Amino acid sequence: MNKPELHIVILAAGRGKRMRSQLPKVLQPVGGQPMLTHVLEAAQQLPYDQIHVVYGHGGEQIRKVFADSPVNWVEQSEQLGTGHAVAQAMPLIPDNADVLVLMGDQPLITTQTLQILMIAGGDLALLTMKLDDPSGYGRIVRNVAGDFTAIVEHADATSLQLEINEVNSGVYRFPAGRLKQWLSRLDSSNAAGENYLTDVLAMAVAEQLWTKTREVDDPNELLGANDKRQLARLERIYQQRQSDQLMDAGVTLADPGRLDVRGRVQTGEDVYLDINTVLIGKNFLADGVSIGPGCVLEDCRLAAGTQVLANSVLQGVVTEGACSIGPFARLRSGTVLAAGVKIGNFVETKKAVIGANSKASHLSYLGDSVLGANVNVGAGTITCNYDGVNKYQTTIGDNVFIGSDSQLVAPVSIGSGAFIGAGSTITQNAPEDKLTLSRRKQVTIDRWQPPKRRQRSSD
Repeated sequence: MNKPELHIVILAAGRGKRMRSQLPKVLQPVGGQPMLTHVLEAAQQLPYDQIHVVYGHGGEQIRKVFADSPVNWVEQSEQLGTGHAVAQAMPLIPDNADVLVLMGDQPLITTQTLQILMIAGGDLALLTMKLDDPSGYGRIVRNVAGDFTAIVEHADATSLQLEINEVNSGVYRFPAGRLKQWLSRLDSSNAAGENYLTDVLAMAVAEQLWTKTREVDDPNELLGANDKRQLARLERIYQQRQSDQLMDAGVTLADPGRLDVRGRVQTGEDVYLDINTVLIGKNFLADGVSIGPGCVLEDCRLAAGTQVLANSVLQGVVTEGACSIGPFARLRSGTVLAAGVKIGNFVETKKAVIGANSKASHLSYLGDSVLGANVNVGAGTITCNYDGVNKYQTTIGDNVFIGSDSQLVAPVSIGSGAFIGAGSTITQNAPEDKLTLSRRKQVTIDRWQPPKRRQRSSD
């Protein structure tokens, strides 16, 4: 017998009024990504046939953010409840399929937990969790034998039912054909005046279908966020997960509570991350990489032994061997550093390829530049790469010494072994192994008098 198709329906139509934001609820960020991104990533690792995202408020924004996602978009023009939302997707789903319903604001859910639900057995199944404070959640009602009988929403629960701490997660597996029938029978005779998807479970029980429940080991997986406080709680749980994963991989964290991961990180052995490190996008940190306090790395690939000192910002940087960067350095996209390079404090680079053992120790800007090996860039040096319209390249050969406070006006080449005198403005190519400088003769004005302070009437 062929395995039934799996269709995943993600509910993402809620406005999230309590967020007090123009951003739709499912676009609120956790770990630097919209909550919906995390749910989609967990779902996409299942053997599914189609993912349907039901959108409503802010639908144009949501679809724009996920324009490249391989999902089917289903509009819920009126927000009439979770049952109504799922019903919008059902015409696109064959009767013999399984339907997995997920909530778009549960970013901590894992594929492993979803797999547990998919193999739970029964005619239909749902995930539950036990909370110390179940306020706001639908309660799981059982009979004296412990069998599931119904879900009662918080607003409709009796005082006795409100004492139940096992609650509904909003994550279900249904047989598509029966689900269509149940959804057609829903009504809105409840406190909220909405079509509750949870009423479907009571219909299944009435028809004596076998409903399986699975209580999750970690209730945090199924937490959602309706306001910024709850969103911040999800963020902290997410970041603790990232810290745990990094430490399990052998990374030393100065303080696991002061690390932000907003993307994916690969690490080698003996990597060290000091406090307030922020990792954005895709970063690879090889063996022995050390990141100082207050650093931001985005889409970087750092070779073994590289040291990034305090308060440095790196974006799209590649090191090809052990380098020293910072403190207070800013390295922008297109920066490639060979082994032994030193980039010091208050140095900025952009599209700079720098050869082995070269150094720019302080207060310099190297943009659209190619530097050879063993180059010394003096303090205050800048490459003047922009004429107001176009960008131009500066090329510096091996073993060049650039004196302090020099301006290299691109396009220009500095030959290998050249010396550039301090304070020079270089507008033409400088030859190899020669001293090149551009200075006016220093003069002293003998009869010069310092300006005198003018007398004020109030003095």
